[in-house]
Amino acid sequence: MALVPAADPVVAEVDMGSDTQSVRATVVQASTVFYDTPATLDKAERLIADAATYGAQLVVFPEAFIGGYPRGSNFGVAIGSRSAKGKEEFRKYHASAIDVPGPEVERLAGMAGQYMGKHRKLMPTALERVIWGFGDGSTIPVFETPIGKLGSLICWENRMPLLRTAMYGKGVEIYCAPTADARETWQSSMTHIALEGGCFVLSANQFCRRNDYPPPPDYVFGNREEELPPDSVVCSGGSVIISPSGAVLAGPNYEAEALISADLDFGEIVRAKFDFDVVGHYARPDVLSLTVKDHPLVPVSFASNIKAEGPKKLL
Repeated sequence: MALVPAADPVVAEVDMGSDTQSVRATVVQASTVFYDTPATLDKAERLIADAATYGAQLVVFPEAFIGGYPRGSNFGVAIGSRSAKGKEEFRKYHASAIDVPGPEVERLAGMAGQYMGKHRKLMPTALERVIWGFGDGSTIPVFETPIGKLGSLICWENRMPLLRTAMYGKGVEIYCAPTADARETWQSSMTHIALEGGCFVLSANQFCRRNDYPPPPDYVFGNREEELPPDSVVCSGGSVIISPSGAVLAGPNYEAEALISADLDFGEIVRAKFDFDVVGHYARPDVLSLTVKDHPLVPVSFASNIKAEGPKKLL
């Protein structure tokens, strides 16, 4: 499917004219080439290049763009059993996954400039827990960059208020929210986060049709009795960019693959926090506080990794 830019892929839909710092950001709404990671990387490179022609300084991709979001798959799961077909389906999906860091990440870093770090989803949702493990507090960074403080939470972990508070506490200014949720209720969550955090929210989702996935029997959508028509929309996108005041700057787009862009005026952050600063003048640490365990959690540790102490002198 060819990339179809939004009606105005460069200029924000709301003109916030200001002499403060401005950043041009783009969210990608496009489909993975499912079960073909090299082709997906090629597509990502084309999309980044296209966004750069629009002047984008930041490009946000959807959840699980590399490797693919296994929409409609159940991997043969039933309580107490796993089917052989489901295990083979998982093997194929696992083969599309990448290591972070790794060679594919190095290629993406070459497109973007550098690799800064990773975020692993703290809590997979529903059947996602069959295929994805949990993250921990060591991978919820907010990065200091020349274009602002960047952070990201994925899909429904954006509904976790304490996790959001941790991001606010780190001073996030551009809050990236890759997702697989195309429902209208998602828009309410994104607006709330922008208002709550006094930050720009950039939400990217895939737009994909049945024919973006392998045909049956290689890929089957759940337990449907009838196969979906090839041009059926299986994820309608809804990618959006929202300002700290809750204004929709670009999107949401539910029509096609697109690059959705806006200019982010950082003066909006200051103006929004004059009214409400969730970890500033609106915080009540005498009543409410949050402790974040931001160290890695490992299931196995080895004594050989701990430096042995030298002999102690007895007095």
